[in-house]
Amino acid sequence: MTAMQPFLDRLDHPVYVVTVAADGERAGCLVTFASPCSIKPARFMVWLSTLNRTYRVARSAEQLAVHLLGRDQHGLAELFGGETGDRVDKFARTAWTPGPGGVPVLDDTLAWFAGRVEGHVDTGDHIGFLLSPVAGEAQERTEREPLCLSDVVDVTAGHPVS
Repeated sequence: MTAMQPFLDRLDHPVYVVTVAADGERAGCLVTFASPCSIKPARFMVWLSTLNRTYRVARSAEQLAVHLLGRDQHGLAELFGGETGDRVDKFARTAWTPGPGGVPVLDDTLAWFAGRVEGHVDTGDHIGFLLSPVAGEAQERTEREPLCLSDVVDVTAGHPVS
């Protein structure tokens, strides 16, 4: 346990699915490390595990898509977090459409945006992708709540964690 763990244990932020298309491949994964990081200009950072296939595809991508899931989409979180694209075609198991630059956009999420990759930041076992938004959509405000970290504690990572 690290000195930071008691702090982290109190956080319950939204989780996201990040998708990418590059070099004829598609990939996507559940992401728990992500945050807006600038207002002007608008920027968002997502961190991808270096062990993840999505990271390997994203290294050469010009754009990524970030999806906010609803609490009713636990199955989608299990698919993108509990399966690895090294063994499973996740996009054959869910509805999606090509978005800007061909990046897969998942159907029926609370919101999504596609962002141009502006740079990378090596932070250890995850690499940050700095995104500048180019397109996005959101559902009308409803009673539908975002899927949060506490909702996915039962999802075992599809790729090794170390």
